[in-house]
Amino acid sequence: MASAALHREQPLPALLATEAEASATPADDACGVLIRLFTLGRRVRAAALASALPTLGVEGAVALGLVRLEGGRAGFGPPDFGPAGGSDGASAAVADRQVVATCDLRPYGDDAHDWWVASDLSEVALGGPLRADHVLGIGGASTTLASWTVRRPVARALDLGTGCGVQALHLTGHARSIVTTDISRRALAYAAFNLALAASEEPGAVPPVELLRGDLLEPVTGQQFPLVVSNPPFVITPRDEDLTLYEYRDGGRAGDTLVRSLVRQVGTVLEPGGIAQFLGNWEVPTGRTWRDVWGEWLDEQAREGVPLDAWVVQRESQDPAEYAELWARDGGAQPGSEAHSRMYAAWLRDFAARDVERVGFGIVTLQRPATDRAPWRSLDEAYGPVAAPMGPAVDAGLRARTWLAEHSDDEVLDVAWSCALDVTEERHGLPGAEDPSVILVRQGGGLGRVVRAGTLLAAYLGVADGELTAAAALDAIATVLGLDAAGVRAELVPQVRDLVADGLLV
Repeated sequence: MASAALHREQPLPALLATEAEASATPADDACGVLIRLFTLGRRVRAAALASALPTLGVEGAVALGLVRLEGGRAGFGPPDFGPAGGSDGASAAVADRQVVATCDLRPYGDDAHDWWVASDLSEVALGGPLRADHVLGIGGASTTLASWTVRRPVARALDLGTGCGVQALHLTGHARSIVTTDISRRALAYAAFNLALAASEEPGAVPPVELLRGDLLEPVTGQQFPLVVSNPPFVITPRDEDLTLYEYRDGGRAGDTLVRSLVRQVGTVLEPGGIAQFLGNWEVPTGRTWRDVWGEWLDEQAREGVPLDAWVVQRESQDPAEYAELWARDGGAQPGSEAHSRMYAAWLRDFAARDVERVGFGIVTLQRPATDRAPWRSLDEAYGPVAAPMGPAVDAGLRARTWLAEHSDDEVLDVAWSCALDVTEERHGLPGAEDPSVILVRQGGGLGRVVRAGTLLAAYLGVADGELTAAAALDAIATVLGLDAAGVRAELVPQVRDLVADGLLV
């Protein structure tokens, strides 16, 4: 319960759950001590911290800049601890003093790694607004991007706008070298620290990493990479001098210009066959759809830059008020306060000035074709749950869409396709009816596609077991139903292509 409440930015249940740790003795719960100190931003006794960090000790934590002793000097470097302490890792002189966290520190990992990640203390811990150069820790956006990233082994990878280095940590598992960039010096310092922690935990696990400071692609002009990932400052923020502009979420540009610029420019740093994946927000003006907006962006990109394959998945859509409410709260302003109302109004005025009706959020995957062919586009919506991690499904979807772009309809018909193992069929009909009125084909993994199948598609999927080519199966269905074979092929080939692209047929 306390953990779930914290995810809603409600600290009280966690404070009560860890209350005893405020004066904990070495025999008490180490996890509670660390949560209270680093997540909730509360003071704990030095002796309790020494017990919770038996190898590092209080002296080591101060030396690393992770904590400071109340009444002692702040910043990096240990104060004068006097004589060496006892087995609890804190000298007698400091054991009863209070320790305060200087940053958020928490465990994080994936299926193959366990890391510690440091970042700035959250608004929950600070109890108030964040500083403008706040370095964000592990959040929903960073974990979403990590889940969707394609994990093919690569020689080099670029983490654009690294923040505290979460994406760079994930890249250590499949990139032989990594370049990270950010416009924030503090963010790069946190990223360097977190990568050093990972390297010290598992020697040899972190490949060479280069940290560069600069805006967007400027630090890597002229270079090319097989993989670019980015959780950029995509939040659409009003250009209002009365509002605090947070570096981690505002890229210094009006509207959705930053994401649009990234779409236009990222092809210049992709090698042939290279992939770029990033998160974004986009504005949808009144009278248009989000697909209209992306069609315009991609047309612009093709004219001005390197033509790219594009797969955009919109995961959420909000009206201007919903969007304003979300981000006006994000910096720590309390709903109902004067500061919150001022920010809320600024967002609404900003969207009204551009006649914005909706704001979309989603994941963008761009690929530079490895051959001289026309790029493909796939603009999809997936508002519900999806596979976790999504990276393998994205990888398969890229390969399938690329194959489809390089092969004709006749070549598609020449393949003996099979229904994927996670595909199921649902039949709905009126009570007593002999035939179903609705047939739904449902994907269990990937994007969780649900396709309404007509009689012909349902018949084909019923025999798609890898034995017959699609051409042979469709011709047999046409014969049984007394239909023109060419007409059946013409109707079903586009549907087969769609199902292959999304992984329902393999």
